[in-house]
Amino acid sequence: MRQFIVFIFVIFSFITSNAQDRQVIDKVVGVVGQELVLLSDIEDQFSLAKKRQPELDGEARCIIMDQVLAQNLMLNQARLDSIVVTESEVESQLDARFKQILQYMNNDERQFEEYYGATIPQIRAQFRTDLENKLLIERMQQSIIADATVTPSEVKDFFNLIPKDSLPFFNSEVEVAEIVIYPAQNEVEKAIAREKLESIRQQIVDGAQFAELAKKYSDDPGSGAQGGDLGWATRGSYVGEFEAAAYNLETNELSEVIETQFGYHLLELLERRGNSIHVRHILITPEITSKDEELARNLLDSVRLLVVTDSIPFTYAVNRFSDDEIPSYTNGGNLVNPKTGNTFYEVGDLDPDIYFTIDTMEINDLSAPFEFTEQTGRKGYRAILLRSRTKPHKASLELDYSKIKAAALESKKNKFMSEWVEQKIQDTYIEVDGQFSGCQDLQRWKTDY
Repeated sequence: MRQFIVFIFVIFSFITSNAQDRQVIDKVVGVVGQELVLLSDIEDQFSLAKKRQPELDGEARCIIMDQVLAQNLMLNQARLDSIVVTESEVESQLDARFKQILQYMNNDERQFEEYYGATIPQIRAQFRTDLENKLLIERMQQSIIADATVTPSEVKDFFNLIPKDSLPFFNSEVEVAEIVIYPAQNEVEKAIAREKLESIRQQIVDGAQFAELAKKYSDDPGSGAQGGDLGWATRGSYVGEFEAAAYNLETNELSEVIETQFGYHLLELLERRGNSIHVRHILITPEITSKDEELARNLLDSVRLLVVTDSIPFTYAVNRFSDDEIPSYTNGGNLVNPKTGNTFYEVGDLDPDIYFTIDTMEINDLSAPFEFTEQTGRKGYRAILLRSRTKPHKASLELDYSKIKAAALESKKNKFMSEWVEQKIQDTYIEVDGQFSGCQDLQRWKTDY
């Protein structure tokens, strides 16, 4: 049976292709239940794909049509099953996508409107329905594959079916864990920073412009140059204290000074739309002195000594001393590769500081503390534990079980999807226009209706 890989159209792709280049072709070339497929749907996607891969020929239209029919099959079934996507979910997704686009344009709304030939509200309205349909399709897909799991014996069977000469070759990989300690802000510097921000707040109350003071004083390098503007965001975007203060403000209201892990903030709510807020802030960060840095490094060095002398286990050291705001804290200190979702890194994917630190280490060695700097400019100290290292090798169950399991699970999900699609084709009214009669991939869409 032909395996079916679900194609989910990405609204961001449609938005970032120039809306002025789109042609409207109103011919209906497909019907799936109550859902219609327009020729413009196919031509838009073909044009976008052609820009990325100029060598594509007309056969690509057949593949795109197959994918669009599958999308509409899931969309039709989602409506029949009364799957619901709330308005707030749609607005939240729209906010995130438009925020990303605007970030590429330095939050310049005028540049956005000149590029797309329409205002932001007009473009939002244009793509709201597309996004709602996308979310419905995703939810339908999730329900179809919800029960897909693999047992160890299935993983083994999946691996054994791969021809030996087709086994992938994996580069050297490592697993690493960390203990991270940031220098603590001392009380004297905290008092100085708070007093400075209180003075700035009073200037605003007395009539000074918030944006100008943000540009002059804010320690947030990202928003400071934009007058403190953070753009639109939804719940969960900010740390707890900041978010609580932001959502309690009225439009154009100025907050009191609030404290977070980053320092002291002054907020102003510019606009609120449902669950989304548009705020600006001024951040004053207490200065970290050389003494503060020395204390943090010495603490981490003492913790490392306790671990290497077997006085305390590494996981206890993580739970007791490592910063609880970093992602590795809840994972026993283990770093998770964002590319794969597992704990294995090709050495080339590691942060250079970590790469050079572990280069000469043995398995289960814990490095000496070293300084690192985040993109925000915040400095900290980390000690790295080398948990495992593999040599370049062909895939094997012993060394690559988690990867093979993931591949086996993905294969099973595709099988579930393929079987579901084949079944629903027989239960659904479907029409495909004759201009696609030469597409071999579309033969399965012919029904007895």
